[in-house]
Amino acid sequence: IGTQDPGNMGTGVPASEQISCAKEDPQVYCTKDVQVTDCKSPEGNRPQRETGCSNPEDSGQLMASYEGKAMGYQVPPFGWRICLAHEFTEKRKPFQANNVSLRNMIKHIGMGLRYLQWWYRKTQVEKKTPFIDMINSVPLRQIYGCPLGGIGGGTITRGWRGQFCRWQLNPGMYQHWTVIADQFTVCLRREGQTVYQQVLSLEHPSVLCSWNWGLCGYFAFYHALYPQAWTVYQLPGQNVTLTCRQITPILPHDYQDSSLPVGVFVWDVENEGDEALDVFIMFSMRNGLGGGDDALGGLWNEPFCLEHGRETVQGLLLHHPTLPNPYTMAVAARVTADTTVTHITAFDPDSTGQQVWQDLLQDGQLDSPAGQSTPTQKGVGIAGAVCVSSKLEPRGQCRLEFSLAWDMPRILFGAKGQVHYRRYTRFFGQDGDAAPALSHYALCRYAEWEERISAWQSPVLDDRSLPAWYKSALFNELYFLADGGTVWLEGQEYRMYNTYDVHFYASFALIMLWSKLELSLQYDMALATLREDLTRRRYMMSGVMAPVKRRNVIPHDIGDPDDEPWLRVNAYLIHDTADWKDLNLKFVLQVYRDYYLMGDQNFLKDMWPVMESEMKFDKDHNGLTENGGYADQTYDGWVTTGASAYCGGLWLAAVAVMVQMAALCGAQDIQDKFSSILHWGQEAYKRLLWDGRYYNYDSSSQPQSRSVMSDQCAGQWFLKACGLGEGETEVFPTPHVVRALQTIFELKVQAFAGGAMGTVNGMQPHGVPDKSSVQSDEVWVGVVYGLAATMIQEGLTWEGFQTAEGCYRTVWERLGLAFQTPEAYCQQRVFRSLDYMQPLSIWAMQLALQQQQHKKASRPKVEQGTGLRTGPMFGSKEAMANVSPE
Repeated sequence: IGTQDPGNMGTGVPASEQISCAKEDPQVYCTKDVQVTDCKSPEGNRPQRETGCSNPEDSGQLMASYEGKAMGYQVPPFGWRICLAHEFTEKRKPFQANNVSLRNMIKHIGMGLRYLQWWYRKTQVEKKTPFIDMINSVPLRQIYGCPLGGIGGGTITRGWRGQFCRWQLNPGMYQHWTVIADQFTVCLRREGQTVYQQVLSLEHPSVLCSWNWGLCGYFAFYHALYPQAWTVYQLPGQNVTLTCRQITPILPHDYQDSSLPVGVFVWDVENEGDEALDVFIMFSMRNGLGGGDDALGGLWNEPFCLEHGRETVQGLLLHHPTLPNPYTMAVAARVTADTTVTHITAFDPDSTGQQVWQDLLQDGQLDSPAGQSTPTQKGVGIAGAVCVSSKLEPRGQCRLEFSLAWDMPRILFGAKGQVHYRRYTRFFGQDGDAAPALSHYALCRYAEWEERISAWQSPVLDDRSLPAWYKSALFNELYFLADGGTVWLEGQEYRMYNTYDVHFYASFALIMLWSKLELSLQYDMALATLREDLTRRRYMMSGVMAPVKRRNVIPHDIGDPDDEPWLRVNAYLIHDTADWKDLNLKFVLQVYRDYYLMGDQNFLKDMWPVMESEMKFDKDHNGLTENGGYADQTYDGWVTTGASAYCGGLWLAAVAVMVQMAALCGAQDIQDKFSSILHWGQEAYKRLLWDGRYYNYDSSSQPQSRSVMSDQCAGQWFLKACGLGEGETEVFPTPHVVRALQTIFELKVQAFAGGAMGTVNGMQPHGVPDKSSVQSDEVWVGVVYGLAATMIQEGLTWEGFQTAEGCYRTVWERLGLAFQTPEAYCQQRVFRSLDYMQPLSIWAMQLALQQQQHKKASRPKVEQGTGLRTGPMFGSKEAMANVSPE
């Protein structure tokens, strides 16, 4: 796709045009008759496509509708690309209670009744949103694109058709609204006359109806390579191409700029005609989202101009003082010698919009009134707009630069108890007046950000051995690091912070790219493990009353953002997770993995985990723990009884890691103890579960016991990621692991859905999906990426890529779930839990590939920009000095 040489992944700005950015410390900033083109393009009248405009094999037919010839200004060849006129033919439904089979419904009738009672009390009595809402799932909207905003600052998602459509300003709380007034509009003038004026949107709304809507999507496309995105508009009949480049400062191992609540829009305008023209881009934005928070009134806008370091930024401040978390949003533009910036302070976004439209139409500029607007009355909306203009010579090019910033420094979570401050306030202050400085900083630094993003991504993008879809998936799945909340939600529909059994999969992205955040999270979990909350509550699956949190057990999660996270953990109440068999094991494995990649022995000593609480689950003292006959692990709808491939494998891997940690910490007695357990456990695992081709699901006499589970080698996956699992540290015989992976590939990948959808969680040995539970016949995207990493580790690289490709093609190209990757989907009809953390496990594939390249090194560790390094980065005390939960 595209025309640029993949080896030339620079900033996208010619060297002669690159801007010299001020390097000052950000703390010193101070703030006190128009042509209408018919979009109809009947199939028979479409022009013949030029060869090379798109590559259907890489685009998955997403560009099949594109009728333009323009490929935009320096749009990269790799990423996710889609024509704005594309329509996804498959319209799936979110999984809800009525999708449960009668057989499984009968099994869980008690849980269903208890959930309904809890749901009614939560929504109707407490007037809260449930942490999991199985009654009102987020509906399918095949519209999302790259989110704006850094890690921990909140996010605003701009869809691939240009709409601002998903908002997470209050941490962890999402509003899936398209705000019609939030638009870019282009105006072209020749010889003093406006010849073209168009909202760059495919919408046909009932408000702002004086504006020229209905952009022809056949002549535009969107291209995403997170944290950047490009939208290319070929304006019909104008010989003008617009390329809008969206940049967010997501910068590996950067803990300052990566925290900023900003996004930049750079418009490169190319005049392919022989006439000079003036080009105007207007950025309009509503103050608020038009919902209940706005209806209270008291919103107001004002213009601002900030000059600093010989750079000037001009725009509007949209003040939204609604409690409990007031904020100010800044729509701004850079002033240069070649550009003019004008504004309109206030207009009614629910009106026809005629005043704004005519103002722009008349001379391409806005009236720019001075002073602030009058605060709004109850129920009245307010919006503003900023316009940038420049002259464009024949066959010439110009650049117009906008930023969007929001300043919500002080956070109260749902319980309105403890006050938190976002990380960016360390650099821009806590007073709520930082929006102008944030805008100025972003517009002066974005070129530097792009250089750093290019330096980070280029080694992957330039590697011709890697398939194009993988390059897209690897970077675009990182959207969740910003969009997943201030700390990391399990998913936007499963609203729990730092869900640890799922973080087990997602943590690879964090330890490889922002390792201090991973260590901070681990310290949080360790502290929470030592605490207890003996408040008794009823658990929905069993109906049993039990404490919220027991001491010396890893919590399931760190809390609900609609309550008081950190203070009240374990928002999850389906099961009593104190009895889960995988949480403590996953803590042990992640601690050692983080130590191995960081080389920080102080961290290892701080985290020195205790396995004693797990020993009680080995009831027959054979060196292997047993599951309890219910869904007592991350597959919380899939019953496991006795020895199991998944939990048993994690147990053996954790025991092997304990042996290594005991040796490093000089604890000979503990080393001897766990060496003995490992010896007997290995024998029991093989005897009870190995059937010659794979490890059985569990050792029970239940019909599903012989199912082939995708995640059966999870223990080996983590051992290999830790540099263990072979030679003297072999736990699972290599021939068994390879044979199991081959069986999974043959039976569960190639023979499932034509080999095009990844691998189903459970498959009966005769080739029929296991339907014994609501989860066994699902595909879990994060599990598939982890499985693919395991295959790569064992030398089955081709099989690993084939396995993972099915998930990417299904989610991003067939189902239209880009930038909202779900936890799960079935072969037909449904998906479940949009915007899920687990698919970040694709970075385990990258680690496996890099470990292959570094096998000659004695001990690979994390390196900024690539994920591997050769020496420790910092001690744990330094980590805690520089990183806090906020």
